[in-house]
Order: sequence, then structure tokens, then C-alpha cells
Amino acid sequence: MLRYHNIQVVLQEVPGQITLCFSITGCPLRCKGCHSPFLWKNGSGNLLTDELFISLIDKYQSMISCILFMGGEWEEEDLIEKLKIAIDRGLNTCLYTGLDDVSDEIKKYLTWLKVGPWIEELGGLDSPKTNQKFINVETNEILNYYFNNKNSTL
Repeated sequence: MLRYHNIQVVLQEVPGQITLCFSITGCPLRCKGCHSPFLWKNGSGNLLTDELFISLIDKYQSMISCILFMGGEWEEEDLIEKLKIAIDRGLNTCLYTGLDDVSDEIKKYLTWLKVGPWIEELGGLDSPKTNQKFINVETNEILNYYFNNKNSTL
């Protein structure tokens, strides 16, 4: 079952989208230099039940265009259920993972996918040296350039 540390409306993580972002706890990756090591602890945070998830979508529906999960791929079945709920409500979906890829089953329900572990000397999506990729799942196009031009939209 997915557990979350916090929920925020964010504007920069998915260019051109007003996004409801869920920071999922229990991350097994433990990337060196991670900006959110408090998300590593398994069993911490609050349960993200379907009822709570739906109530939050309903609360923010008129303001948001996308749902973003910061992690959660380690709870694949529950993550997919949440992605289906978001899609059924007309929202785009995105997953940020430190893995190099996720299962095809998860990708079926994603609009965008950010992959790649954090490597401090390579930087994030706005760095030309980054190992990370922000991908349009349908076309497999790498969209990192959106993070270098802050005025771009998807």
C-alpha cells in the first residue's frame, strides 16, 4: 500500500502542468545525495487510500491538470490503481523514479516518466550533463529541453 509524506500542488516538475504531487515513502533506492532521505523509511508517512486519493482529486480538480508520484513504483499494483483513477478523472499522469526504467504495465498509465538516479556531479533535468531523462511515454521522446527553457510548455 502506498504511503505518502506530503502532498503539494507544484508548477515546475511537469512543465506546462499544474500538478498535484505525492511524495511516496519507502524508497528502496537511497541515491547518494538524495534531497529527500526522509522518504527512505519504509512504513513511514500516511496511507494513501483510494478514498483519500479520490477526495484530493475532487478537491483540486478545477485547479490541476496532472498527478505526479515521486516514487511508488515499488508498490506497483497500488500505484497502477491510483494512476487509473487519475486517468478516469481526465488527468495527465507522471512518475519520477530513480530507476533507469519501470515496468511496461506502469508505463501504460503514464503520460510522462522521469527516470535516472540522482548523481550530484551530473545534476538534474536542467543540467546538460544529466543522466536523468524526462520522457513522453507515448512517443518515447526525451523532453529534457523543457527544463532548460523555463518558458516552455508541454
